[in-house]
Amino acid sequence: MRPFDLAREHGISAQAVRNYERDGFIPAARRSASGYRIYTEAHAAALRAYLSLVQALGYAAAGQVMNALHDDRLDDALTVIDRGHHQLLRDRDTLSSVRQAVEHLTAEANTTPAHPDAAGPVSPDVADSVRPDAAAISAIGTIGAIGTIGDLAHRLGVTTATLRNWEDAGIIVPERDPATGYRVFRTTDVRDAELAHLLRRGGYLLDHIAAVVQQIRTAGGTDALSRSLDDWQEKLTARGLAMLKASAQLNDYLNQLDAAALTAAPGDG
Repeated sequence: MRPFDLAREHGISAQAVRNYERDGFIPAARRSASGYRIYTEAHAAALRAYLSLVQALGYAAAGQVMNALHDDRLDDALTVIDRGHHQLLRDRDTLSSVRQAVEHLTAEANTTPAHPDAAGPVSPDVADSVRPDAAAISAIGTIGAIGTIGDLAHRLGVTTATLRNWEDAGIIVPERDPATGYRVFRTTDVRDAELAHLLRRGGYLLDHIAAVVQQIRTAGGTDALSRSLDDWQEKLTARGLAMLKASAQLNDYLNQLDAAALTAAPGDG
């Protein structure tokens, strides 16, 4: 097959196929006597696997998987895939906990007598009470202060500069230790940061996230938040299905590779 033959199936250019070969995402092609690339069904299977992995894990992780396979590092490839599944599970747990928080906030809005400040932020005691059970607490944040901004950044896998941007946008509102002036992150701050991280991965802008987080701090007006969570649920479902498809395509490709070459130690040839 020619580069065009592989490209046509996916609606991409022949140059893109050559670029994927150059970057190690598909195996190197044999050359004809005249110097033209010759691709086989194994190359076609590799391209299907790579593009499916892009949909499931993103470009960077997909490239890491294919590079690892072609360097005879099967376990490294599987580790990248495992991380993708772990992140998806964490997102599902976070989403489930936020939904429980919304349900409790809505219930409070329906049972709490009217108050002049009902539309404003709830008190820390009330905010903490939206944690319905130990599983929800575990998924969103640890009871009490988490420590420094560095601790929270490490927990989420973001930079401290990102968290400061979120604070500037009103997404997180940590208190300050009166003695040191350092930020103190409560359970609700961790919850809000987890929610912001979730929505950022869903492609939401900071101003939208700030509005959503503000809604979850209040005892009412959760309709927009519920719609946002429904939208993110659909994205998680789509990602899960993409992972299933990618697994099938990757398995097809592995079946065409020499199993011995994948498991051989470096230097065995």
